[in-house]
Formats: sequence, C-alpha cells, structure tokens
Amino acid sequence: MKQRNFLAFCCIIGMVFLLVNGCKPAEGKRIRSQPVSSTTSVDKPTPRVKMPAMSLKSVQQQVIRHIQGAHPRQWGENVTGVKRELNSKERVIALTLDACGGLEGSGYDNDLIRFLEANRIPATLFINSRWIDANPETFRRLAKNPLFEIANHGTEHRPLSVNGRSVYGIKGTENAAQAAAEVWENQRKIEKLTGKKPKYFRSGTAYYDEIGVQIAHLLGEEVVNYNVLGDAGATYSREQVKAALLHARPGSIVLLHMNQPSHDTAEGVMDAVPVLKKRGYRFVQLDEVPLQ
Repeated sequence: MKQRNFLAFCCIIGMVFLLVNGCKPAEGKRIRSQPVSSTTSVDKPTPRVKMPAMSLKSVQQQVIRHIQGAHPRQWGENVTGVKRELNSKERVIALTLDACGGLEGSGYDNDLIRFLEANRIPATLFINSRWIDANPETFRRLAKNPLFEIANHGTEHRPLSVNGRSVYGIKGTENAAQAAAEVWENQRKIEKLTGKKPKYFRSGTAYYDEIGVQIAHLLGEEVVNYNVLGDAGATYSREQVKAALLHARPGSIVLLHMNQPSHDTAEGVMDAVPVLKKRGYRFVQLDEVPLQ
C-alpha cells in the first residue's frame, strides 16, 4: 500500500479496513465531537473509586451506582475529560502506538519496534486484549522493556458509550456495564501479566461519550487521545506519516499503529525521527509529563 489516491481510499477502502481492524480512518474522514441533547449530565470529573480485587459483576454494580441518572450530551474524540497533549512548552513529543487486535489487526511491526529500541526512543503502547492473546510472548517482552509503557486499548476494541452509539460502522458499548467491562477486563489482564495496572486508556476508534470517560476514571485510568494523527489507522503512505510527524509541536501526542507491519508506518517514523531530533525534540512516555 505504498501509494494511493487519498480521497478514493477514504471513500472506498478506508471504511472496510476500519470495520475489520477497528483502526482510525484517514484524516479527511474524521468526525468532530457531536453534542447530544439530554436532560441530565455529569460535567465534572467523577472522583476515582478504589476498587480492590473484585469480580467483574461487582465492578459493574459499583460503576452503575456512581453514574446513576447521568445521560451523555457529548460524543466524539475530544469530549470532556479526554487528554490530548502534554502540558509542557518544552520540545517534547509522546509517541503512542496502538495494537488493535482482531482478525486483521493482530500483526506486529517488528521494524518499527526495533527502530525505537535501536535509537532509544521511548513510547507508550496501547494494547488491546485480543492483540495480547495473539502475541503473548511478544507482549511480555515489550512489557519488560523500560523504553515502553503499557497502556489499555480495551477488551473488544469498541467505542466507549453508555447507549450503544456507533462510529465508522463499529458499535459502541451499549450501557455502563459494558463500558466498565471494556476497560476493566483488559486492565486486569495487563496487571496480571505485568504486575502493573495501566494508567492510561484509549478506546477502539478513540471515540467516547463523557460518561464513558468518567467510567474509565472510576476504574483508575486517564483517557488519552492525541493531537497529531500520525498514520490514520496505518493507512498513510511513508510520505504522509513523515509529514504528519513533522507537524508535531511542543507537547504533542502522536497516534500511530504497531499492528500493521505491511504498511508504511515504520518507514515514515524512521524518516521523521532524525529530523525532529535535529529540531531539538526529545521523546517521552506519557507518564513523564503532565497531560492536558
């Protein structure tokens, strides 16, 4: 997929790719956050609730009690509570790599990871439960590497909703119980395998309503999206990936994918990183700098 007509790809191929992989479409097809009419909402972030080792059912019951009576008014990538950039004016950039899982989304971009390792470039890896199941040894190896911070990319790679809203043809979680399961089950899997509870969550498609975001907060995870679309679900060409990264500014969070080795993400990153370094940028994990 080295070269393609960008608009034709978005219209014809992009949605098919998304339906299979759950990855993001090209930038021209992004949908902005949309308000939803409602009579009740929760606008202030909900305090996190300490939940000891519990069954999924118990977690769901606690979540439902905490958000009882709340109805979403927002839907999109940038709803209330989502962090999109680093709170810093220094020349720092956070690379975040999604591993979406699923039938066509469980590959491993070894060239991309080896480049980061060879050049000592830290990154935050948002890993889906299905990808872990398909790549258990690779996941364990990555989790042991201090260059990489492991984050939560959901259990079934679904948009995080409390009323079943869909995006790009992918149906979101249908209620608070399903939203809690989407966050909590993969959180527990990662914690069991690594000994560390993930601090950050990104949903499949990076779409939420604000109640879904609050549910992630209740379960102890910050919701993190991006302000630089680095590879558009691994659909960008090498040149497009490079151009996207070179638009980064101080404090940028870049969204990339590490699960499509036959695509051009690795090559674009390899081209862009030396240029960014020459511009004085350094790369950080999300945990190193406050988010906003």
